[in-house]
Amino acid sequence: MNNIYHILNGDSLMSQLPASILGELIVARECLVDGNIQGDTLSELFANRAEHIESYSQVPNGKYFETTVPEINKIMHIPPKATVYCWFEDDLFCQVNFWFVLHLLKKQDQGYTIYLVRPNKGNEYSFGHMSQEELIIAYNTAYIIETTELKCLADLWPNYQQKNFDNLLQIATGLLQRFPFLLPAVNAEIDRLPDDSGYGRPERQLLLIMKNLDTEDFPTVFRVFHQKEGIYSFGDLQVRRMFDELLKH
Repeated sequence: MNNIYHILNGDSLMSQLPASILGELIVARECLVDGNIQGDTLSELFANRAEHIESYSQVPNGKYFETTVPEINKIMHIPPKATVYCWFEDDLFCQVNFWFVLHLLKKQDQGYTIYLVRPNKGNEYSFGHMSQEELIIAYNTAYIIETTELKCLADLWPNYQQKNFDNLLQIATGLLQRFPFLLPAVNAEIDRLPDDSGYGRPERQLLLIMKNLDTEDFPTVFRVFHQKEGIYSFGDLQVRRMFDELLKH
């Protein structure tokens, strides 16, 4: 038990994780799909992430270094030969965080045994809708990430960071059989690029929802966006910022 670690995709999963699943819990409290992700070192990345995250009026100064950085540092201090379970969903929000986590684990090169725990069919974008029994089954059916796969999966992060879409597509296509959820996530990222309208897919969807429902009520628009664009799983902060920008034009 002392050498088992669970890297969870959020605090909500930590609160619902069955007590029978033993090991140390680490929460990946990030949203790397949003904002500045540049930085050649972790300290540079942290500085850029803190500046961006705290640009939201709802986030107090110092919050990022207080709540997010300590959890990432825990990942950096997982002892050699540990067994690591990564609990991540199939949506782009979760996947980018997952790629970052694997990049850190690969960089450590400490002989970890790494497993991926995914939600069950029908809950691909949400552990939150799963029962305790279903979470236990997901844990017991986690699949090991082989060394050769880890190298490829870890390369997703720097390629995402540098927007090397061709490389992302190549990696995702090469891993299609074992990791079929990668390609939809990569394509969802590429779809964020603006088209001739000047907007990416998320913004176009928001405009379409507002038009179809004839409303600018954010809770209503957000609820429908979340249903239609589950592949992104953006939080209300990210969608609200896009929404407000669209209303200015």
